[in-house]
Parts: sequence; structure tokens; C-alpha cells
Amino acid sequence: MQFDQMIAEMRRLALLAGDRIMQIYGAEDFEVRSKSDASPVTEADEAADALISAGLRAAFPDIPLVTEEQAETHGQSLSTFLIVDPLDGTKEFVQRRGDFTVNIAYVENGTPRFGVVYAPAKGRLFYTAAHGGSVEEKGPFGAQPGEVTPIGVNSMPDNRGLMVVASKSHRDAATDAYIDHYAVRDMTSAGSSLKFCLVATGEADLYPRLGRTMEWDTAAGDAVLRGAGGEVVRFDDHTPLAYGKPGFDNPFFIAYAPGVLLVRE
Repeated sequence: MQFDQMIAEMRRLALLAGDRIMQIYGAEDFEVRSKSDASPVTEADEAADALISAGLRAAFPDIPLVTEEQAETHGQSLSTFLIVDPLDGTKEFVQRRGDFTVNIAYVENGTPRFGVVYAPAKGRLFYTAAHGGSVEEKGPFGAQPGEVTPIGVNSMPDNRGLMVVASKSHRDAATDAYIDHYAVRDMTSAGSSLKFCLVATGEADLYPRLGRTMEWDTAAGDAVLRGAGGEVVRFDDHTPLAYGKPGFDNPFFIAYAPGVLLVRE
């Protein structure tokens, strides 16, 4: 497998999907429907999904593909596969808050190895490089990568004053109670997989998630964070978050810079 070619194709498709999403985002109105689980879906989700899925299947026909918007891809547990959330943060998209992303990841033996996270409304693009580290690319974005900067977590976060990032749409009392165990310097909120990327760049130190997520929500951001030196572990036992689980549901988890002293509940 030529991983540099895989990453280039994932980047290309994320940018194309982001362009299509922004066309719809800029329209005066767009259709919003509810899926069977009551979560929202828009024409932007579906258009981005069709574009990315076609591209990945053409480029990597032998690698299984899991995508949020195609229920037929959710049927079995896997070890090595591609996984896509074509529009992560649909609620942010609908409310025109900008904190939505395109997520594409490659999972190998249950671990997210490569990922691309593109936030088109914010002009931020993060991905893992073939050597395993993570970078942020500076826009404007073209067919060939522009200026890239290696990113990394805070190597020695000050546990007396952590920067914590939490969900904009899903923060709850249980999350606040867990955060209260730490000495927090400041808090910020973000939507979608941007929370992983804020930890990856050192803009935050800790991101706990005590709520339901799916693997397509987290795989790309998880890969970027791991490539930046961070970790993502289960909330209950602090073992690494694994992928390819039956049903692709995640347990509660904690994403963090390794210098953070995690609290066990």
C-alpha cells in the first residue's frame, strides 16, 4: 500500500466535499430531515457522502468502506477499513455556526492510522502524513498541498491549569462533573472532530466525551491526535479506543495530551 497516495486521495476528496458543502451552506435555504435515530441529515451530508464514497471505492476497491450515510456499510465488525463522516457536526451546519468537518480515516488492525479533518467554514485542514506525524496545512487549498506545519500536543501540560475543550451541542452535567476533578485554567467549546484537532495543536489539553458517538465521528480526529502525540482512551478503563467494533458504537472516551494526569472515577 502506498500510504502517501492514500493520504493524497483522502485530502483531495475532503476538499472536494468541503467545496460542495459550502455551496449548500451558502444557499438561502436547504432541506433538513430527521433520520431514524432523530438526528438531522441535509442534502450537504448526502452530496458529500456520494462524492467521497465514489472516490474511495474507485481508488481503493479492495478496502472495505464504512460511511455514516450508508446503513448497508454498518453491518459487520472489521479490522482494517476506510471510514467516513461526510459532514460531522450537522447541527452546527444547520445552525450556521461553522464548526463542522469532513472526516475521512483509514483504520488498520483496529487503530486509526491515517486521517483527514477538514473544516471548510473555518479554513482549517489537518491530516496525518505518511511518516505518521500530523500536520496542519495553510490555505488557500489547491490540488497540490501548500504550506504545512507539523503539529503536536502540549508536551508538559500544567495540571494546575488545563485548557479543556468540550462539545458545543452535547455538553451535559456528567461532563461538567468530570471536568470539575481537574484544575482548569480555561474552557472552550467546539463542534465536530475539531475538538480532537484543538488538542492535537496544543490549543487544548483535555477533551472528555461522556455521551454517545460513532466511530465515523471520531476516527479521523483520533488519527490526527495520535499522530500529534496525543492519546484517546476509553473512559472506563483508560485503554486505547479501538475501532471496527460491532455496530461501530463508541464507549465514553477521553482525548488528551499524555502529560495530563487522568482522573479515574
